[in-house]
Amino acid sequence: MAIVRELLVEELQDLLHAESQLVNALPKMAQAAKNPKLREAFEKHLIQTEGQVERLKKVFEMLGEDAAPKPCRAMMGLVEEGQETIKESSGKDELAADLALITAAQKVEHYEIAGYGTVRTLARQIGEVEVARLLSHTLGEEEAADHLLTEIAKPILQQATLEQMETRAARA
Repeated sequence: MAIVRELLVEELQDLLHAESQLVNALPKMAQAAKNPKLREAFEKHLIQTEGQVERLKKVFEMLGEDAAPKPCRAMMGLVEEGQETIKESSGKDELAADLALITAAQKVEHYEIAGYGTVRTLARQIGEVEVARLLSHTLGEEEAADHLLTEIAKPILQQATLEQMETRAARA
């Protein structure tokens, strides 16, 4: 049990650092978004992410551990990739730029979904039912954010496809 608990704490420290990085990155993504629904989704997820940081701190408290973040290199890389996407998209078509932002954001969501699914399972394994419940709540938020990004992408992708077909038809 001690090994599982230690792993749980390490993974929670990783997630705490990951979420803290997102608190800094999401405003930049919102600012870069051209589609109003996408911008709003990033702004709402920022508020949600701030709540997730607080929830993680509560989890640490429940476990009797310090909420000390451990550098999350994976999120560092994903955030850096997102910043590159923003820079590279500045001169691109708005639809393509927003689709690239959604791609970067979904990579982040998938990382978080994997992380929260793991810590929830570890917490259950050692009998930390209330901790697992809080982590399940966050996992649900991350899954909902991923789903929302998919739904926002659909009409953008349809519009981009339509424009591409119209351009091809005009050339013919």
